[in-house]
Parts: sequence; C-alpha cells; structure tokens
Amino acid sequence: MKTLIKKLPESKIEILIEIPSSDLDCYYKKAVTAVGKDVEIKGFRKGHVPPKILEEEIGSEMILNQAAQEAIKEKYVQAVLDNNLEVIEKPEIEIMKLSLGNPFIFKVVTTVLPEISLPDYKKISASVKKKDFSIEDKDIEKVIKNLQISRSTLNALSRSAQDGDFVEAEYQSSSIEGGEKKKDAFLLGKGNFIVGFEKNLEGMRAGEEKEFFLTMPEDYFIKNLAGKEIEFKVKMVAVFEMKLPEVDDRFAKSLGKFEDLVSLKTDIKEGLKIEKERESKEKFRQEILEKIIDSIDCKIPQSLVEAERDRLLDDLKRNFSQNPQVSFENYLNKIKKTEKEIKESLLESARKNIKIFLTLREIAKKENVKVSEEEISQQKNEILKNYPDIKTAQQSLDLDKLKEYTKERITNERVFQLLEKNSEV
Repeated sequence: MKTLIKKLPESKIEILIEIPSSDLDCYYKKAVTAVGKDVEIKGFRKGHVPPKILEEEIGSEMILNQAAQEAIKEKYVQAVLDNNLEVIEKPEIEIMKLSLGNPFIFKVVTTVLPEISLPDYKKISASVKKKDFSIEDKDIEKVIKNLQISRSTLNALSRSAQDGDFVEAEYQSSSIEGGEKKKDAFLLGKGNFIVGFEKNLEGMRAGEEKEFFLTMPEDYFIKNLAGKEIEFKVKMVAVFEMKLPEVDDRFAKSLGKFEDLVSLKTDIKEGLKIEKERESKEKFRQEILEKIIDSIDCKIPQSLVEAERDRLLDDLKRNFSQNPQVSFENYLNKIKKTEKEIKESLLESARKNIKIFLTLREIAKKENVKVSEEEISQQKNEILKNYPDIKTAQQSLDLDKLKEYTKERITNERVFQLLEKNSEV
C-alpha cells in the first residue's frame, strides 16, 4: 500500500491511498463470498452459487463496489495508525480509480488535531512566582463562629426581628419567576439578599406581612430587571433568638477529638493551611498556564470547538438533572435565555479548553512525559472506589474513556510539576 499525505488549511489533511491490484483481487473474492451467502438463484443452494454465475446474476460492478468499501475501511485505518494521525472528524472519501487488474486508488480528506508552536514555556513559568499566604487569628475565629452557629439553639420570639436574629420568611415578586412564592430561613443581615431586602425585614413580627419596592442592582444577572424598581411581598413566618454556645474547652470537646480549645484552634489552623496551600497552588498553576496559552496563536477547527461546546452544555444539563430543586428549563427561564444563546456563550470556554489541552499535550511530548499502565490502573481503581458498587460502576462506565481520562490527568499533573519546579529554580 502506498500512502501520500498532504496538509490542507484549517487542520485538514488529504490522504491518497493506492492499493495493489493483487490486494484488490483478495477483497473482490471476499466480497463474492459475502454477497453469495444471501443470494438465492434457482438450481443452486443458498451460499453455494459459483462466482461466475453470481457475477452474471447481480453484476460484477456491485461486487467490486462492496470490495472497495471493505478495502477503504481497512486501509484507511491502517494509514491512520501507520502515520500516527490524530483524526477528529468523519472522513470524506473519493474513489479515484477502481477496476479489476489495476491498483485501487482513493482519496480521503479529514481533520486532525491542530499542531501548535510552543513559546518558551520554561522562561514563562520562571517569571511566575507563587503568592505567599498566612493564617490570621480572624480566619480561625471565623471558622469557630460558624461552628458556634451550627450548634446554636433557637428560641422563638414574640418581639420584632432585629439584625442578627434567625428568621423564617416567605417572599415573592411578580417580576421574578412569575411571582412564585419562596420560603427561606437565614440569619438576618447575613442572608446575602439584594441590598435593602433584609433591612426591610427588620421590625417585622412573626405573622406580619409587608410590601415594598427595591431598585435592582445594575449588574443583576436577569438583564431585563437590572437597575429597575420592582415590588416584593414578604411574610415573616417566625423570629428566633440564636443562642450561641460558649467557646471554651467544653465546647471544643463537644466537637469530638479535641482535648481543649487550644487543640481545636491548632486543628483549624492546619486545615486552613492545607486549604490555602491548595488554593495558592491552583492559582499559581492557572497563572502559568494562562501566560503560556496567551503566547500561542493557533487556529482550532470549528468542528472541534463545537464538539467541546456540546460537551460543556451536556455537563451543564447533567448538573441540573441531579438537582431536584431547579431544572435546566427553569434555569433558562430565570436568566431569560434560550438554549441556543447558552450554546453560543460556551464557545469561548470551549476554545480555551481545547487550547489548554493542546498546550499541555505538546509540553508532555516535548518533555517526554511517560505514564505506565500500572500507574493508570492504580488511579483508575481509586476512582472506581468512589462508587458504592464497583462491579456496577465497571458495567455502566466507559472503561476505555476512564483509562484515557486517568492517563491524561496523571500526564497533566507531571507537566504542572515540571513547570512549578522550573519556577522555583
């Protein structure tokens, strides 16, 4: 088999494949046998029709075309594998020459992963420095405060609500979600509602109702309401005094493994340190990656961008399908957008994701990053452990895709480690 590959614009390639006449004869004989299995001709048993009779009955051209299709399937795959082509699109096939006794020639046009030219990524990563962080007393106190709130007791009050009380309220607005009534419970002044909303609840007693107008923020996510004045109807269901436990050794012991308040604070500090280290590492890596991809100019095939966009949309829909509170359709109604508009808004993220994928992949190739089958298997098994029933998970998951995902994750981690090490140097 002869193969000639020609690069075309937009990451397309043309593959000209020539198959010797002897190979075509083999495919032709196989096609005769395959077609003969289903043909019934008077005087012959099904599947035992002589080739000559079969050719006369159905025509050699039909058999030849079937032979060509089988040859194309096998030889195209062989050409892709032999030349390490990373095809991302269904091929367009054109038969150039087809006749028995002559070489069979056909042309394939398809799209491959685009090539990218890497900048001096070592120099770029060396220019980025990890930000320092510290754990302050106020950070520890904030965690303790949240622990206090989670273990507080609520006493119903007959007085009017004040800032800092725990309240239950029903509210609605004809301008939002068709006036659907909502019910919520929160710490007054800390509920993070629209500015002015919670202030209007102060002074209300349990059972009281109230109507008021609020001007929506200019950057409100529902664009047609941004900056507009809308009416709210509120009913105060209940007002509670939140009694917080005393922060002392006894409080620390009630949380489990702590001997005293000092050990609790030490544990909180260690937890915050781990969390901030993780955040710092993620930001550091992101900054390096952003600087590298900003220095890369490559044309990404539209088909690849659209495929990634569709994947992002499917992920978004899947997240809503797992949330019984809000459906994807309700979300669209809430933000006043169509699915088509959401798809359009995901294009830029899709383009960036592909650029990141290509960049990390190219650095891994250049740095000769290798991942063993044993490493892939170990991490794949760790992922499967997160499922209640591993056997069911293995049946429901695409294990080949899981393997590729695991390999890519390990590879990317090693690329980041290399970039981080270079930055430290």
